[in-house]
Amino acid sequence: MFQRTFIALLLGTALFAADHSYLGFDRNEYPGDENLAALHETFSFTGYWLNSPPRTNQNTWQGKREKLKSTGFGFLVLFNGRLYRELKSETHAKQLGLSDAQSAASAATREGFPPQTIIFLDIEEGGRMLPEQNAYIFSWMDELAKHKFRTGVYCSGMAATAANLERIVTANDIHQHAAGRQIAYWVTNDACPPSPGCETRTPPPPATSGIDFAEVWQFAQSPKRKDVASGCPANYHADGNCYAPRTRVPHSLMIDLNSAGSPDPSYGR
Repeated sequence: MFQRTFIALLLGTALFAADHSYLGFDRNEYPGDENLAALHETFSFTGYWLNSPPRTNQNTWQGKREKLKSTGFGFLVLFNGRLYRELKSETHAKQLGLSDAQSAASAATREGFPPQTIIFLDIEEGGRMLPEQNAYIFSWMDELAKHKFRTGVYCSGMAATAANLERIVTANDIHQHAAGRQIAYWVTNDACPPSPGCETRTPPPPATSGIDFAEVWQFAQSPKRKDVASGCPANYHADGNCYAPRTRVPHSLMIDLNSAGSPDPSYGR
């Protein structure tokens, strides 16, 4: 609650009630102009990539901010971060963090996002962050702040087992090493419980994700992860995906589901 209050006051935005959650979606590919009106009947906000999403070599979201904004969407602004294998040393990681933050700031400005928009660094690898990963993450954040954007991180909110059998939650690990940095946390936890599965009627509060300081919770993924979400209700499609309702072609838009305490979690409108 303190972090949400701090961000709202700092950005000059209204504080949304902690007991009200808004539903959003994210996906690697832009859903198409023709589907936006139907999507907005269900979703308040959408993910928005500033660079190529994971496992892709192109960014189809580029140039779509105004179209989404005019339809009424808020934003989760995302920058795809580096994998551990790309970080040769802590010094190299810091250099990559700096250059990637500059790229993120340039892309956000080019797309029309205002100063103080929260940009979430996408961290795809979970568990305890190694020194090179921390060097990259915090170098990225410190440099991004110099460009007048706020920093966030998308990461796991689920426990992973370390080599010594210790259970490590990535969000907690980053939080513990943040050294006072103000970071917005977008966590993923698609295990049921606490997730309700592919449920679009009542978005769960992010704090019930298992990470009480989470601003955003990704509570369902497509395709359904059988090793994680096997205990979820039978509300996924038979093929294991979560699909956007009300679109022109049913069962055509695979999505991940998110909840947040604001209809514009990045304050990017």
